[in-house]
Amino acid sequence: MQIRVLGCSGSIAAGSRTTSFLLDDAVLIDAGTGVGDLTLDEMARVDHIFVTHSHLDHVLAIGLLADSVTRKRAASHRPPVLVHALPATIAALKLHVLNGVIWPDFTRLPSADAPVLAFRAIEVGQVVEVAGRRIEVLSAAHTVPAVGYAVHGGEGAWVFTGDTGPNPKLWERLATLRVKALVIETAFGDDERELAGISGHMCPALLGQELARLPAATDVYITHIKPGETEAVMAEVSALNGVHRLSALRSGQVLTLAD
Repeated sequence: MQIRVLGCSGSIAAGSRTTSFLLDDAVLIDAGTGVGDLTLDEMARVDHIFVTHSHLDHVLAIGLLADSVTRKRAASHRPPVLVHALPATIAALKLHVLNGVIWPDFTRLPSADAPVLAFRAIEVGQVVEVAGRRIEVLSAAHTVPAVGYAVHGGEGAWVFTGDTGPNPKLWERLATLRVKALVIETAFGDDERELAGISGHMCPALLGQELARLPAATDVYITHIKPGETEAVMAEVSALNGVHRLSALRSGQVLTLAD
């Protein structure tokens, strides 16, 4: 199993891309601006997009990818790219993005009979089998309906929490898994703990409390830090007491887990 980090920032700046991960060759988990680092051929090989929630930094590239690969996928008679998301997330994308005003509705283009995108509703606890992988939908606690994902493999699970604040249900499930690598957000420093709570995000102090719920030591990668704040946030993260191996996730990083 190979996970390529296309973007892991909470916002944009030179060298920063918002959240997206490429699982092997055919699956995207979230579709932020990092998708733009893929070549056109790489984009055309994506058959599935798993979306954590409807916020723009996680979905911006869905419509742009569809527009970019329409001709290539039609020429090779590829089926629609399946966008897996909560029903509320699908409704938000239809109403606010793929609505013919902000962007064309690629679930009906190039034709209603042969669109380049199609939606598939998911729910927490569901396990979806695609491209030879088992992807489990995890609970998340954010300001909009949201989920995380666990990709199961022979060596253990790669887990992405998505955007989430404190969430006991998540840790109850993770305590039953063999978590090989955990990607978790820490969007704010401790000086903005109140804002983190209001916006459904983590700060280092909250992160430490949550990680204490994970019994076995694992590799933990911190994501969603705002551009220019990585050093300050990671200094506070590094000061946490615990058994886990903590580091900042980087765009372009490749994580490999044995099948």
